[in-house]
Amino acid sequence: MLGQDLIAQLSVRHQVVPLPIDEVDITDSTAVMRALGQHRPDSVIHAAAFTAVDECERQAELAFRVNAEGTRHVALACGQFRIPLLYISTDYVFDGEKAGPYLEGDAPNPLSVYGKSKLEGERSVAELVAQHWIVRTSWLFGPLGRNFVSAILDQARSGRPLRVVSDQIGAPTYTVDLAEKLEEVVTRADPGVYHITNQGWCSWFEFAQEILAQKGLAKVPIAAIPTSALDRPARRPKNSRLANLQLETSGLGLLPPWQDAVHRYFLREGTL
Repeated sequence: MLGQDLIAQLSVRHQVVPLPIDEVDITDSTAVMRALGQHRPDSVIHAAAFTAVDECERQAELAFRVNAEGTRHVALACGQFRIPLLYISTDYVFDGEKAGPYLEGDAPNPLSVYGKSKLEGERSVAELVAQHWIVRTSWLFGPLGRNFVSAILDQARSGRPLRVVSDQIGAPTYTVDLAEKLEEVVTRADPGVYHITNQGWCSWFEFAQEILAQKGLAKVPIAAIPTSALDRPARRPKNSRLANLQLETSGLGLLPPWQDAVHRYFLREGTL
């Protein structure tokens, strides 16, 4: 989803070389080294990941092979060829116990296999690549893949009861907005750790309410439930709020509010 938006965004002003898994498997260190040695790009945006959070618990070995070892392979190659690297990470590197929003310098403490494997990826990037950007984001939705917005609408239209978690707080982030900002970061920003999300925070329940309201479905019944009611394998951080302090101080500007992003998502689909 994000990868496709990145290609569309970057292709306007840059020559982009997408490397899908059928061309380069990041778990194959030789293939990664060969590909980057052949193309010698000005920079690399590493967005490949095993992101199915619950499935990561069931397939922990695969999660670490992709998210940790695979990222290390990319970082080793970028370090070898002195290629700047931007790595996409996640709010799941935090445990969600902080009272306020997480700052870029706060100590990670992931709860899940997914979060732990992504944190290992962060450490490899920081260790092996002199010029790097680690970008943590959260709650992605976008036009080029299945996501929470489409899932809520599908369920609402099916007539099935809507039950949505109300005790996890974060920032829904539109992949189109994120792709635009990532281009600015990789071309203009100083190296470092960045938190990039659409502005404002909500629970998943409030996110669902806004989706239904914007689609004229506010009368659809929806129940707020605790995370514990879902009995999922992976533990989720209760507080996924990410303060975009580094982005703000860099002068690059912040993303629009998440409610506006939802509106533009529907406009792009032509369904408003």
